[in-house]
Amino acid sequence: MQQDKQPDYRPVVFRDRAAGYAFLTRSTAKSERTIDWDDGETYPVVDVEISSESHPFYTGEARTVDSEGRVARFERRFGGGEQASGAGKDG
Repeated sequence: MQQDKQPDYRPVVFRDRAAGYAFLTRSTAKSERTIDWDDGETYPVVDVEISSESHPFYTGEARTVDSEGRVARFERRFGGGEQASGAGKDG
């Protein structure tokens, strides 16, 4: 492997501005902005729109879809099931 072809893998802070949450990890993401972290070091910071702190699935605010109710409502509106017009039956 050629060493000069690999991206720089270094500590980077990802910041979720919506949730006010930031975490330090290693990444190849590039950023011109920096932040002073709790350990006294300065790291590049990448702002993200959503993270595990603000995503509805991880926060427990995800909506569940009642698919059975939707099917029943469709059948009430447009007919369906065994009561259909009978087209396609043999005989």
